[in-house]
Amino acid sequence: MQTCSQCQTTCSDEAILCPTCQAELSTYSVHAQALKKLQANPRVTAIRIAVSYDACPVCREVQGVYPKDAVPSLPVPGCSHANGCHCSYEPILSEIYP
Repeated sequence: MQTCSQCQTTCSDEAILCPTCQAELSTYSVHAQALKKLQANPRVTAIRIAVSYDACPVCREVQGVYPKDAVPSLPVPGCSHANGCHCSYEPILSEIYP
């Protein structure tokens, strides 16, 4: 499931536009906004895609650590989980404290 960062509407993984505010979800979904913030953070050296314990085979394939500029978008295309993609981004930090 995707969530629009503009109006907080939840919609299907296949949706391209938010059904409520018509925002483009490839840019304005919660996942897209989180990825943009992680990529802009200088302390983040890489980004991990984490999957749930009951992830589908397609999501298990993309699980792992990626360079900041080569992270696949979420939701994972082709996810077959009954409730939609549950993958998330996790930062790999160069330092924890300033």
